Amino acid sequence: MRTSVDIRVTGRVQGVSFRYYAEREAARLGVAGWVRNEPDGSVAAHVEGDPSAVDAFVRWCHDGPSMAYVERVDARPADDQGLTSFGVR
Repeated sequence: MRTSVDIRVTGRVQGVSFRYYAEREAARLGVAGWVRNEPDGSVAAHVEGDPSAVDAFVRWCHDGPSMAYVERVDARPADDQGLTSFGVR
């Protein structure tokens, strides 16, 4: 069984290696998807995989890397895209 979510993280999340650490966390958890910086200063991600691993990734987003300051994490169900790897866009 797989689940998928779209995530938006706001706060001081650009310029603090958030995407790099998200990619590492995704590899550790074994989830697929992508992460990218948005023009408004937020970070967007799409994550899919085992429900417990996806939930763990969303929880990680609430903290992010040590230099980040996360104000808010919005995660909503998304369509599974059948992705098999995780990358930075």
